[in-house]
Formats: sequence, structure tokens, C-alpha cells
Amino acid sequence: RSKKTANEAIRNSLNMKKNRVINTLELIDGFGNQFSVLVIYDNIMEEKELLKYNLDVEEINFRILEFDFNNKIEVEEKFGDKVLYKEQKIGKEYPYGTGYAVQLAVDEIRDDDSVLILSGDTPLIKGETLQKLLEEHIAMNSKATVLTAFINDTTGYGHIIKDNNGKFLKIVEDKDATIEEKRVKEINSGIYVFNGRALKNSITKIDQNNVQNELYLTDAIKVLVQDGEHVSTYKLDDIEEIYGINSKLQLFEAEKIMRYRINSEYMKNGVIMENPENTVIEKGISIGIDTFIGSGARIFGNTSIGENVYITGDSFIENSVIGNDVVIRSSYIEDSTVGDSVTMGPFAHLRPKSILKNEVHIGNFVEVKNSTVGENTKAGHLSYIGDAIVGKDVNMGCGSILVNYDGKNKHISEIGDGCFVGSNSNIVSPVKIANDTFIAAGTTVVSDIENEGSLIIGRSETFEKENWVYKKNLKIKK
Repeated sequence: RSKKTANEAIRNSLNMKKNRVINTLELIDGFGNQFSVLVIYDNIMEEKELLKYNLDVEEINFRILEFDFNNKIEVEEKFGDKVLYKEQKIGKEYPYGTGYAVQLAVDEIRDDDSVLILSGDTPLIKGETLQKLLEEHIAMNSKATVLTAFINDTTGYGHIIKDNNGKFLKIVEDKDATIEEKRVKEINSGIYVFNGRALKNSITKIDQNNVQNELYLTDAIKVLVQDGEHVSTYKLDDIEEIYGINSKLQLFEAEKIMRYRINSEYMKNGVIMENPENTVIEKGISIGIDTFIGSGARIFGNTSIGENVYITGDSFIENSVIGNDVVIRSSYIEDSTVGDSVTMGPFAHLRPKSILKNEVHIGNFVEVKNSTVGENTKAGHLSYIGDAIVGKDVNMGCGSILVNYDGKNKHISEIGDGCFVGSNSNIVSPVKIANDTFIAAGTTVVSDIENEGSLIIGRSETFEKENWVYKKNLKIKK
């Protein structure tokens, strides 16, 4: 697909450098067949977002070769030493084009490979479609197979030209097509399978003799046809899979499609969604049946959610385990574990390494960090529980705070079972508080409480001076 005009407009408006990147994935299917896969990014704006979709190839295992680009650091963090990096030089002295990108990867391709080449700005292609394409390529014993589709508006796409018997002849770019060729509705998707040896031989024979002065991958197919090699096509029925992205708007549209696919699968498996179009859930998250997810919720990472959970509002959950029968209202949960029958929110925040045991209540504006909160403990509002082990059946009053930081180090406190921590109390860590301790409102605890069942009062005595306001003429007496 030709994208020069759109990409130049985007690049000029954002003052972007012209660059491309390429991924190589080696796939092994269930039958032991080996594939190399190239994913070519052509001047796109959102490599990171597209990458996570391009690498979703269902049950196929892969090894990746990733060419340097703006989000290389993020890719390294995600894939580590799975990825072999090569740098594609940018500058006037270097060629551009999909053909050049493939040339950089030929050393990683074996002669007997089936090489699957994808376009990095078409992230909606499905793993099952790629598998069928590869199987068709092998069955037809082709040197190259082109994934094609029939569309009404072919503007900007390469046209698939065949003879009267349906034999593949060539791909003609829309800008180079004659009036008769423009009438052909079968278009090139930009996705191909090559025999490894055929690709390596043909890719060295292409040149930059074209309007854009680039190395076209489609010219490698032209070389194969001229050499009398068999080139076939495989028709894609769902053209949505080859939806291309060259702008923020198109990225948004693609995300909507992907979101619908993912959320549809969850709903088919018994999850209830108030507004699937405004609910963002990553693929691969485990969600139990009859769980309700309200509009605006966002759920990511290595997260699992139990059955009959109720999540509403602007809730955010990442890398966390949520039990059964939990209620979460407009709350943030990060790298934490929530037991069964817990209620949270609105506006509660679990920071990393927090554990809420069964039937805990964390109310509005309560923050928990690196703490374990025991069964049936309640912190109704405006509290901070940081670096603490809180027992079961504890009441944390409004404004109670675990003072865990001394300016240099964090310290851990332990609160025993059945304790009552009054409003506006401070527990200055590190301390241990015995079971069934009653801490009066306004108390600051700075040392261990060793005896169970004690009353702790640490506030100042209250004095009353009669008529003091009037003697000072601060207010006129009625």
C-alpha cells in the first residue's frame, strides 16, 4: 500500500524524521514447520502501541529480530534477550523502502524457511489468518504468496493483476496503474509469504528505479514472476484485518476495533459490561462469570478477576489479583492482591505490594502501600496504611495514619487483631501494637504497646477559659 503522501503530511506537521523499522519473528507451528517473519514499520507514529498487537500471533512461538527505532528501550524492557537488535541507518546515503528493510534481515533467513512478511501499521491482522496464509503457501508450493482482499475504494493500494485464467502476473501501484488496471478491485494487503531461498535471491535484484527512489518489496515478486517462479494469492474475507494506520485518528479507529474484539470474547464468556466501547481490557486477563465492569474501567497486565465482582467508574487495575464478590468503585489497584468480598472506594488506592484479606473495607480516600490488611478490617475514609501488617477485625478511624518514613528510610509497624485506632491518630513506625488495643482519637503512638486490651491516650489536656473571647473583644456579646 502506498502511504507516502499521508506519511509526509504527518511527518511535516510533527517535524518527524523519516525512518523505518523491521521486526523478524521466527515461528514454529504445532507441526514443527519453521517460519521466519518480518514486520515492517513504514514511517508510523505509534510503534509501541502497534507492536503489542503485531506480536499477538495466538499460539505460535517466536523469536524476534527488532531493528532500532524510537521505542527500542520499551521493547528491550518487554522482551529482553529474546530480541536481536540491528540498526537501520537513516540518511541520504542510505536507501529507503520495504525492500531495503527486508535486505537487512536476509542473514537471519534460511533457504528452507517460509518467510512471512507483515506491515507494521496493520495491527489488526489475526493469528489464525496468518496461519491459514502459511498453510496455503506451503500447500501450493509457491515461491511467494500475496495476501489480497477485494475492496471498492482501491485508492492508494496496489492492484493485483492476473491473466484470464486467474494466474498471478504482477502488482501495480495505484499511482502507476492504467485506467483499466485501476478498475481491478483485488488489492495487495502488504502481507506476503516467501520461500527463503527465493526471497534472498530476488531481493538482491531489485533497484530504486521508481518515482520514490526506494527499494520496493513488490519488485522482488516481479523478479520471481520474470524468472518463471510460481507466485500465488490468498484472499482475505475480512478486510478489517488489513486496516492501515497513518494518523492518530486511524490509530483510534483501530483501537476501537481491537477493543470490540477483546471485549466481545469476555462477554461471550459471561462478563457483563455496561459500555464495551468505553471499557479498556487487555487480552489475556482472566475474568470470572457474572462480573460487572462499568464504563470507563481500565484493566491491564498480569491481572485476574474472580466471579461476581462489581467494578464501576474510573477504576484502574494493573498486575493484580482480585477475588470473588469484590466491589470496586472508582479506585486504583496496582500490583496488589484483593481477597473475597472486599469493598473498595470510591477513590481508594492500592499501591504495589498491598494485600487485602477477605471482607476488608477500604473506603474513600484511603491509600494502602506495601501492607497486609487482615480479615474484616475497616478503614472507612481518609487514612494511610503504609508498610504495615494490620491484623483482623481492626478499625482504622478517619484520618488515622501510619507514619512510615523518617526522611531516609521506611519502617514497618504491626497492629494486632481487634484493635481500634481512633480518628486523627498517628502511629509512628516502627512499633508493635498488641491485640485489642484501643487508641483514643488524636493519639500519637511512638513506642510498642505490649499489653493486650490497653487504652492508649496521648492527646493534650483540654482547658476552658470562660468569657475569654469577649474579654479580648474578639466578638460582640449578644
